Amino acid sequence: MRFSLSKPLCAALSLAGAILSLSQASLQAQDAAPKQPNVLFIAVDDLNHWVGYLGRNMQSKTPNLDRLAAMGTRFTRSYCASPSCNPSRAALMTGLRPSTSGIYDNDDDWRPVIPEEKTLPTTFRKAGYEVLGSGKIYHGGFDRKSEWNEYPAEKKNDPKPTGNDGVGGIKFAPLDCKDEDLSDWQIADYAIEQLGKKHDRPVFIACGLHKPHMPWNVPQKYYDLHPLDKIELPPHIEGDLTDVPPAGVRMAGPNGDHAKMLASGRWKEAVQGYLAAISYTDMNIGRLLDAYEKSPMRDNTIIVFWGDHGWHLGEKEHWRKFALWEESTRAPLLWVVPGLTKPGSVCERTVDFMSLYPTLCDLSGIPVPAHVEGKSIKSLLQNPTAEWATPALTTYKFGNHTVRSEGWRYTRYENGDEELYDETKDPLEHTNLAGDARYAEQKAQLAQWLPKTNQADANGRTGNGGGGKGKKKAASTEAD
Repeated sequence: MRFSLSKPLCAALSLAGAILSLSQASLQAQDAAPKQPNVLFIAVDDLNHWVGYLGRNMQSKTPNLDRLAAMGTRFTRSYCASPSCNPSRAALMTGLRPSTSGIYDNDDDWRPVIPEEKTLPTTFRKAGYEVLGSGKIYHGGFDRKSEWNEYPAEKKNDPKPTGNDGVGGIKFAPLDCKDEDLSDWQIADYAIEQLGKKHDRPVFIACGLHKPHMPWNVPQKYYDLHPLDKIELPPHIEGDLTDVPPAGVRMAGPNGDHAKMLASGRWKEAVQGYLAAISYTDMNIGRLLDAYEKSPMRDNTIIVFWGDHGWHLGEKEHWRKFALWEESTRAPLLWVVPGLTKPGSVCERTVDFMSLYPTLCDLSGIPVPAHVEGKSIKSLLQNPTAEWATPALTTYKFGNHTVRSEGWRYTRYENGDEELYDETKDPLEHTNLAGDARYAEQKAQLAQWLPKTNQADANGRTGNGGGGKGKKKAASTEAD
């Protein structure tokens, strides 16, 4: 017996088959579509270029940072937006340079000035990311927790040293304690926990480590890695400030920290303390890398590592950051981007940290917000030797800027004072060429990159070095 289907039934079955085929094709397309990458965003406070892979100070012991550098692309000429914690971080996290926002100092509350919708965490949340953070990402006291899905409170209970704790405001001493007794251990723990989880959507994990921010109080074993009798002082020459103009000398403040350090006879001990604090942080970087390598999302997770600015330890008779020379403006920048960066690749192009916001958006398929002033460096991650004509720009306080190209540094202060250094012949910046007429064209080429406008200080200060003191909008929890 033969059965025949009616025309309506045939049509219905045909439609069902077509719908099933379309559904299967849609699922296959979804599986084939590239997934948005996760991000591990690691910030370190006050870490200058004394890291192993940069070779600036051969006394440094940073095997884990060197390991991270070998995993992807290392930048050898990377510079902060400002040599001060708060303005540096506010600029990087919001996409607005200090000269645009007016955030120049550590006690300038950036939150009334820059709305929440402009920040990097908010941009990623709006794009569907779970945004998680721990430790110091923004400057202490100026966090805005509403930008994050989760940001646990930090347990600030670090042990205190016994006996002498440093020289004046430069604080250093070994501790009789375990690694896990310091808050940075718990900060790293949170990121490690998140790396070990399975997330149902792309995740942005920010981990902000404090060390080597002062005090350089870390367990004794990290001091033991750098025996005092082996410590060498950083390169310096007597009279290095004689050709620096008055505005630069005021920033150096040679009669402050440096004079006290010389009088104490403890310069080498201070260098030992800084190296020890770097080694402690390197240990926590190793813990993060171990977790990353075991993570279920490793194959689709970007790592970006950055320091918020550099640090002087007596070079140019200056200590701390708060100046516009190489030591205070240069900091590490490392990228690992699955499928894009090549292990062990080196980029010698000059970039600044305003590039992080647009690059992360670019890599994650998120439109770069119109207000963002930085430029994506995705092309350099793909090809580290690609052409790149944009120098780095760093600002410290109102009207003071330095422009760093691959071969030169040009600095102009608010009062018109200038410095110019040939970085190829003079990488330690001992000889100021700004007054030499032979370099007028070089100065002019670099000067075109200076900001065209300078927003008034959000905290009411005026003048080079913050001479005027306006009313504080909020009190920062960290003086430097």
